[in-house]
Amino acid sequence: MGAKPKSSKVDFDRDVKPLLNDYCVGCHGEKKKGGLDFRIYTNEALALQDRAVFEKVLAKLEAHEMPPENKPQPSVPQREMLTNWVISCFFQCDCNHPDPGRVTIRRLNRVEYNNTIRDLVGVDFQPAADFPADDSGYGFDNIGDVLSVSPVLLEKYLAAAEKIMNSAFEKHGSTNSTAYQRLIAPGGNREKKIARARPIIANFATRAFRRPVTTQEQKRLLALFKSMDEQAEPFDSAIKLVLEAVLISPQFLFRGDVQTEPDNSKSIHAVDEYALASRLSYFLWSSMPDDELFAQAARGSLRRNLDAQVRRMLKSEKSHALVDNFAGQWLQLRNLKIVSPDRKQFPAFNDKLREAMENETELFFESIWRENRSVLDFIDADYTFLNDGLAKLYGITGVEGDQFRRVSLAGTRRGGLLTQASIMTITSNPTRTSPVKRGKWVLENILGAPPPPPPPNVPELKEGKEALSGSLRHRMEQHRSDPNCASCHARMDPIGFGLENFDAIGHWRDKEEDFEIDPSGKLISGESFNGPTELKTLLLMQKKDDFIRCLTEKTLTYALGRGLEYYDKCAVQQISKGLAKEHYKFSALILEIVKSTPFQMIRGESAPVKTVAQTSEGKAE
Repeated sequence: MGAKPKSSKVDFDRDVKPLLNDYCVGCHGEKKKGGLDFRIYTNEALALQDRAVFEKVLAKLEAHEMPPENKPQPSVPQREMLTNWVISCFFQCDCNHPDPGRVTIRRLNRVEYNNTIRDLVGVDFQPAADFPADDSGYGFDNIGDVLSVSPVLLEKYLAAAEKIMNSAFEKHGSTNSTAYQRLIAPGGNREKKIARARPIIANFATRAFRRPVTTQEQKRLLALFKSMDEQAEPFDSAIKLVLEAVLISPQFLFRGDVQTEPDNSKSIHAVDEYALASRLSYFLWSSMPDDELFAQAARGSLRRNLDAQVRRMLKSEKSHALVDNFAGQWLQLRNLKIVSPDRKQFPAFNDKLREAMENETELFFESIWRENRSVLDFIDADYTFLNDGLAKLYGITGVEGDQFRRVSLAGTRRGGLLTQASIMTITSNPTRTSPVKRGKWVLENILGAPPPPPPPNVPELKEGKEALSGSLRHRMEQHRSDPNCASCHARMDPIGFGLENFDAIGHWRDKEEDFEIDPSGKLISGESFNGPTELKTLLLMQKKDDFIRCLTEKTLTYALGRGLEYYDKCAVQQISKGLAKEHYKFSALILEIVKSTPFQMIRGESAPVKTVAQTSEGKAE
């Protein structure tokens, strides 16, 4: 363990330990709530060994969620002192010498594979359709640590490579074939087979590997061509086999950053421009770089023209991948395909309405990005996109036909993501709303403060004839009278009840059966509200910084393909500040991320992660 951090103001035994004893040990002592016992931290050295525990402590302190509202509270100076101690000991990052982290080498996920094949070869089908489903981590399916490779997937890669090349070559005799032009036409001197094959292979491998192909790689691939030629294979058949080999190469299937300083692997340095081009393209397009990005990288001019390139890329139709893959996962919109509201209780719901719900949210997200609007519009906006079916569900007149159009929400109870039918439906149960799911969704995706997992053996809320009596709110209040349930429900339920006027498919209601809806609530941090309009106002006025931090963290996680660590705190703060300076415009979020240290830089593989002790002492152990 590193040397004890110096602190002239805060002493663990004198200042911190008494606070833990007075305000924490009552629940996190003998009772060991959440499996946590603060009594074990008899000195600072023992506390410093548990970064994960104090990361949770910091989150609770900053959100004013601990101690619980019904328990004695520390004074403001005491809370600030404890917060500052945790930050200084565990999460103090040197913003002047930041650690960019390192992304695990990762394979292309199914979407990235399909898009890359589309842009590389020009075939118009989904070769990864029957690949095994991608695992997710930190809410996204492009995270390197969870994208494993199974034997079944290897077999799929082999079959897909052959299928792709068969499709690309089936019209090889036609000069009008896009795939043929991409593969064969770039060849130079046709007098000799080897001379003709060399540029074809080099060109394809360079684009497939998303960087200049090395001499050694060219030799290996050309050797395969020569071997096939010696066996009297026709030229096209031999070339096709070599290009199939490229498509099953780790250099194609995996994304990784080549170490540019092999003799100093501990250094922190900028990724090369080819790697930067790939980081950009897979972030914004979920696909490989295009010719313009390749050309900029080859000239070494991509960084100098980063703003222009990002704006160009956001205007491209390929950037719809942000809607499909980022928004679809951040908002959990993909779950809409599998929800099944009870058709007897909600006869208006059908597959057509399900599709309309999804379209509304996608068009709304796209409008914020295409029009470069403020990201605060995600919380509340005076417009949305509706067709007649969805307008009828919302009680909005004057919208006819299946075609979606922009509709003003002025004078209505709706606006922003929280009132959209898609969000209300995916956060409901088949037969009723779920304040717990809705509250959890807001905590996770708007405030960036997800609740802990429920303790084991907690009973479900009773339904049917044996259900607790009264309205859903009353039944849930009875349910959370169990102390095992109370602490988590106190965080989630008030938010969920603020949205209770929307039923399980997003239709407004004033009553739940014979009971008047009570949409009032109070956040665990003390703020009160009554109904969705006041909840959104509270989020915009008093929780804006939490939302911006949450959105920044979600977007940065997706852009990097890894979970964020404590040393990313500086980057998150800098991105958030830059976003605020630009009036929270969507383009500012993207530009601040692609200019950030973790996006632009890389740490050598064997570089140690500095402890706070090392940082404060100015030297290693």
